[in-house]
Amino acid sequence: MMRDKIVRNMAIPGVVALLAVFAPFGLIKAGVINAYTAQILTLGGINAIMALSVNIICGITGQLSLGQAGFEALGAYSVIILTQTCGVPLPVSIVIAALIAAFFGFLIGFPVLKLEGDYLAIVTLAFGEIIRVVLVNVKGVTGGPNGKQFSTLLTTSLDWGPALSYLIIIGTLVLIIVFLQNVIHSSYGRAILAVREDEIAANSNGVGVFKYKMAGFVIASLVGGIAGALYAPFIGFIKPDLASFNNSINDLIFVVLGGMGSITGSVLAAFVLTYLQEFLRFLQNYRLLIYPVILILVMLFRPQGLLGMKELSFVKVYDGLPGFLRGLKAKAQKVKAKEAAE
Repeated sequence: MMRDKIVRNMAIPGVVALLAVFAPFGLIKAGVINAYTAQILTLGGINAIMALSVNIICGITGQLSLGQAGFEALGAYSVIILTQTCGVPLPVSIVIAALIAAFFGFLIGFPVLKLEGDYLAIVTLAFGEIIRVVLVNVKGVTGGPNGKQFSTLLTTSLDWGPALSYLIIIGTLVLIIVFLQNVIHSSYGRAILAVREDEIAANSNGVGVFKYKMAGFVIASLVGGIAGALYAPFIGFIKPDLASFNNSINDLIFVVLGGMGSITGSVLAAFVLTYLQEFLRFLQNYRLLIYPVILILVMLFRPQGLLGMKELSFVKVYDGLPGFLRGLKAKAQKVKAKEAAE
């Protein structure tokens, strides 16, 4: 019985994940979903990966970071330099770029994570600005404020570009979600959650607070680096503004709207807000006012976010589906009986 339950709990999310990746991929390749819509969906995937990066450090580890866009920029510029200058194959350069971002997260974490609250937020904000300024001034490597172009199969191929971009980026998003879910439900994940809830109580029970803060920060840096490493070959052009404070705040908004600590909430919020921003493009720059308005409304009426700390469970949806269908059938029968009586 227990074995069947474990298989079911793995099979249902697995089927949903495969459908989310391959069904739209087939529709994009067949032309049912046009290239513009495919680009929005794929950009939503990148934003969702960045939202997960912020959620790891802010929602799961319980530390406020305002410089996660700096790790995205590190990943983006690293993949360009490795591919164009060093001749490293793109898949390998994406992995190396993510590891470079994680390494910088490890270096920065030692002095930064000894701080708390507002001090930690200020230091991480400064880190993002330092990355941006360095990228602006190292013109020979980064192209300076004019940015740097990057041509790959994802940006030059009209036949495979949109479909392949979607497959790679959404597939990576699914793998990251699976990885994070496994980490959270492991002993390491429970220790990180204990640090988030109460550092003093966790420390008194033998949990190394600084160690698990570092683990969360490095994982968040790694995920942010992956987002940047995928963003560069997808967009084909990047600028130092990728590391700006505004981008870090946008990523934080995804997490606040979806729910601090909720992985599925962050992903849903990223896709919804990405599509909303494109849908309201006719408002030009005024569409940027939508984010703060939405954030204010959420803080007023749903301060814990759309899902709070809960997760969207497809297993529970599947289990509740028969009862829901029976309820609809019973209502239909009551309506028919009432009509027959009249």
